[in-house]
Amino acid sequence: MPRRAPIGATVSFTREAVRHPMAVRHLRVARVTPLTPTLTRVTLTGDQLTGFASDGPADHVKVFFPDPATGILSAPESTPEGIRRPETGVVISRDYTPRAFRTAESNPAGGAELDIDFVLHGTEGPASAWAAGAVPGDELVIAGPRGSRLVPDGVARAVLLADETALPALSRWLELLPAEVEITALADVADASVPAYLPDDLRLRADIVWLYRENGPDQLLAALRGLGPIDDETFVFGAGEASMLAPIRRYLRRELGLPAAQVALSGYWKRGVANLDHHAPLDPSDPD
Repeated sequence: MPRRAPIGATVSFTREAVRHPMAVRHLRVARVTPLTPTLTRVTLTGDQLTGFASDGPADHVKVFFPDPATGILSAPESTPEGIRRPETGVVISRDYTPRAFRTAESNPAGGAELDIDFVLHGTEGPASAWAAGAVPGDELVIAGPRGSRLVPDGVARAVLLADETALPALSRWLELLPAEVEITALADVADASVPAYLPDDLRLRADIVWLYRENGPDQLLAALRGLGPIDDETFVFGAGEASMLAPIRRYLRRELGLPAAQVALSGYWKRGVANLDHHAPLDPSDPD
């Protein structure tokens, strides 16, 4: 049974913040693992993974990619004086959730490893193009995470919303929420090939509703409304395309009146916008 707050108590939805030393790590591809027709896992390795930490479900690292025009990878460097930015070259970076990290001591294969999952959507975007052609030995640079926000304490239930880009974060929420927390997940994805991304143990961890975009738009908000009232012991996390999440935010924060601490929504990307800042407000006209 889900744990409940004492009668008369109010869940604070406090999420502990943990800071990590800032570091830039030069790594190499150990292997590439196709997960679905549109999702692939790139496993990175290297001595510079020593000290890497990612404790929160929605942490992000900044990943630096080679310039598609030249093949040159321009990225910051960690120096004794701090982070040094490149003086020349084209810097191309995107934010990604670390899917899994294995220390050298815990990895049966030997050596520390970091998994980053990519959505493949053609070769127009530099990240998708790089991931589609990645092979063992390729170089990649990551920076961060600068910090982690842990799962909230004391909640009885969690509602998780995601599209393909947020499936790594959804997976981490499923892994990190306490076993007694009841979880409902709504996933807005392209088609029936995508659910295979989640391993069986995580699919069994939650009541997951897969919404296939091929069946029509605006399904995520309708499915969320269909869940009925959201009580004061339920935490809501959502991430994905920003335009899709904006009306969901209005529903949760304005129509239902949920406090800001009870809702965490983040636009990981936005149609027509290159390299969206996921810290940017979903709806600048309606700030908290």
